[in-house]
Amino acid sequence: MIEFNWPLMKNSVSWLDKFKLIKFILTSSQYTQGKKVSQFENEWNNWLGSKYSLFVTSGSTANFLLVSAVMEKYNIKPGDKVLLPACTWVTNVSPPIQLGMTPVFCDVNFSNYSFDEGHLEKIKQEHSDIKLIFVTHLLGIPAPYKKLKETFPDAIIIDDVCESHGCLDENLTKIGSNSLGATFSFYFGHHMTTVEGGMVSTNDKELYDLMRMKRSHGMARNSITPEKYSVLYPEIHKSFLFVTDGYNFRNTEFSAVLGLSQLKRLDKFIKIRKNNYLNFYDILLKYTHLFYPISYHGGNSCFCFPLISKNKQTKDRLLKLLDEYGIEHRPVVGGNLLRQPFLSNISADCPNADTIHTNGIYIGNNQFVSKHNMEVLRQILNAI
Repeated sequence: MIEFNWPLMKNSVSWLDKFKLIKFILTSSQYTQGKKVSQFENEWNNWLGSKYSLFVTSGSTANFLLVSAVMEKYNIKPGDKVLLPACTWVTNVSPPIQLGMTPVFCDVNFSNYSFDEGHLEKIKQEHSDIKLIFVTHLLGIPAPYKKLKETFPDAIIIDDVCESHGCLDENLTKIGSNSLGATFSFYFGHHMTTVEGGMVSTNDKELYDLMRMKRSHGMARNSITPEKYSVLYPEIHKSFLFVTDGYNFRNTEFSAVLGLSQLKRLDKFIKIRKNNYLNFYDILLKYTHLFYPISYHGGNSCFCFPLISKNKQTKDRLLKLLDEYGIEHRPVVGGNLLRQPFLSNISADCPNADTIHTNGIYIGNNQFVSKHNMEVLRQILNAI
């Protein structure tokens, strides 16, 4: 084994983060959702450029909460169709399926890992009645909207930005700032962390109000206007008045304190990741005979470095060298999700997603990756 180590992520919780958390624990008596959660939500709004945000237990529950509220507000029924990418994280596709929607899976492209335009046209012929589109900005690479809106102009579009904090659209605006709804994850391995946790952001006040109630069991007292429900239902005590279905997706004051501390460094973390990615992109351009090149513009805020080999022999050689050098790696999220056991009853022709499933891996990109790391990667690709 070569003396080298490159994990997917190192511990980003600093001593200052720990000190702030310890100080809070010693000086506060409320640990359930309270003032710190509200402060974190407000400061996240300021950072993102959104009007409303809710701090929840994970990016996955953020996805579920958003889909549930959008279905209720826009009268989307069980059985209505939702367009999903074949290659994404599993809890991007699970919520609409669990909530009764009919999934329609689209192949992805090798440029940005979002919906393949040719497959979109085929889907339109068979499924012109798509009601919802859940866009994943996968691995920190922003997905374009233009073709989606042209193909399905009446569909509602929401965004999963869980692993892509700070990625920018074609106007170099933060994705999520202008979304009907956008989700973010603060899992340990992402751009910033609350260890576990997530955020859902929107500019729609009515949708925000509905999600506030759904986040806390569906209780009216969590509405921004709870008094209107007390008037409508005077026979039910206002403390336990449930006006929608709901869950307990609330997060804690502990997590919010950690999030507030980490948020102050998020722009710095993103800048380092972007610089690393630009270096990676320049390296990869020299090996396009081995790997599918990916797009680059100023909007990338990459979670990792994806390497999609053009054949199995290249992938096998790559994996052998990565293991020799102690470089941790993973498949590209779930690969083609239609090949996963829980979706085995659904079929769709997704050759690009199959290639990613068979020949794709990624290695870690984060604020701890150095120029030396990148030089080692260059040597590995050159050896291949």
